[in-house]
Amino acid sequence: MSKPVKNMIASEYAQRFDGVTGAVVVEIRGLDGKATTDVRGNLRAKGIKVTVVKNALVRRSLKGGPLASLEKALKGPSALLTGGESAVIVAREIVKVAEKEKKVVLKGAIFDGEYYDGDAGVKKLGSFPTREEAQAKVVTLVLSPARNIMGVVKTLQEKLEKGEAIAKIA
Repeated sequence: MSKPVKNMIASEYAQRFDGVTGAVVVEIRGLDGKATTDVRGNLRAKGIKVTVVKNALVRRSLKGGPLASLEKALKGPSALLTGGESAVIVAREIVKVAEKEKKVVLKGAIFDGEYYDGDAGVKKLGSFPTREEAQAKVVTLVLSPARNIMGVVKTLQEKLEKGEAIAKIA
């Protein structure tokens, strides 16, 4: 491949991954055509882009950026998965795919500057809550005591409305 072509491909990678802060690296070699098409189609339906990359060129385009740590995972045939709502969603979806398609190899991931190595790392990232899920948990925790207090107040109100005495708690 000539140097101008390599530069053009590296430039395309730089544009494609500009602003991306989380991604997963996988190896999808060994899948037959139908399986590859199904995997890519299912991921695309969830907003996840699969980019088969030339390792040396993508390393050059990611250098100094938020995805630079993925260099460790870029060995052998590699595909970079980006998109979805976050890298957590991408990791969850590719873990499901890897459980079904045993030839898919999970190589690594990056999320919020943290690198997750190999199969275990990608699975760990996939187990994290998304931003929305974490916010929902926080709201639930904050509102839970208020609900309990409201339940007590409601019970007291009902007793008072019925004319019952409220006993002092010792």
